[in-house]
Amino acid sequence: MQMKKSARKKLMEQVKTVFEKRGRESFEIAKNTILSEEIRYEPIREAVRYFMEDVWRDVQHPALLSLACEAVGGKPSTTTHVGAAITLLTGAADIHDDIIDQSKTKGLKPTVYGKFGKETAILVGDALIFEGLTLLREACEKLPKKQRLAILNLTKRAFFDLGSIEAKETAFKGRFDLSPEEYFQIIEMKAAVGEMTMKIGAILGGGTTNQTDVLGHYGRTLGILMTIRDDFIDIFEPDEIQNRVRNEVLPLPLLYAFKNPQTKNEITPILLQKGITEDNAQRIVSTMLNSKEVKSLKQKMQSMINVEARKLDSIENRRVRTFMKSLLKSSLEDL
Repeated sequence: MQMKKSARKKLMEQVKTVFEKRGRESFEIAKNTILSEEIRYEPIREAVRYFMEDVWRDVQHPALLSLACEAVGGKPSTTTHVGAAITLLTGAADIHDDIIDQSKTKGLKPTVYGKFGKETAILVGDALIFEGLTLLREACEKLPKKQRLAILNLTKRAFFDLGSIEAKETAFKGRFDLSPEEYFQIIEMKAAVGEMTMKIGAILGGGTTNQTDVLGHYGRTLGILMTIRDDFIDIFEPDEIQNRVRNEVLPLPLLYAFKNPQTKNEITPILLQKGITEDNAQRIVSTMLNSKEVKSLKQKMQSMINVEARKLDSIENRRVRTFMKSLLKSSLEDL
């Protein structure tokens, strides 16, 4: 059993290494560009620097751009500046999402909202949007008109969809009676940015319409799987699960577990306590993971992985295809 666990960890480390290698240059361009701007109010400048140097390191989106481009026979380097723009736009969305969810910490670090307050966080998010859109326009200027318009339209549509679904999600906060199917639809729509990223990468690589659609579907599926993975991880963190109960939607695995009335009755009183201890969090995790409903969720994830992996067989680049399949599999690691 220990050998299998080590092998799975090696897979996740491989994913992180590839993402860092492929996405580092885009992230550094994004960071250096926003930090070089003349921001005249020191608290805002400090908050931007804190976010880009201590909190945010989105190498995954530019890495996915690079992978999609190479998958259709293009040169990954052609995606670098578009990747930098998307890094800033996703950063802005992340800051605004923290404000909506009142998330003061993530992991062991304060969010911009938690460290600098709501007003500053809003303005930092706005600054990243303006800088991201400027970078995107500059990156698209030299592209053929058809490619340029496709990329700009995909970006606009994805972030409009993301904003709309974030607004819709606020209506579900604090609802213990929310069905997992309803929340799954929310997760599906949030994955629009993943679909956008892969499609743009394919377009920059000169991919066909069919190739672009296949990779776009992969991006949305991957986004769904990784969001569900993050929902599992949140349940292991007492502070995070407590914030989810108070200010967000319950994690999808809990909503699945709540389909069983007995499990719901056992977990609900713990969630409603003023403070969730490590022991209580462990009780929630143990009860949840042992429920047949949550096991069915994992089976659903595995089925999605299998279906998407078969579609990737149309990708001729064996190295890229193998990694993309590994990336799908990593979403279930240690769950």
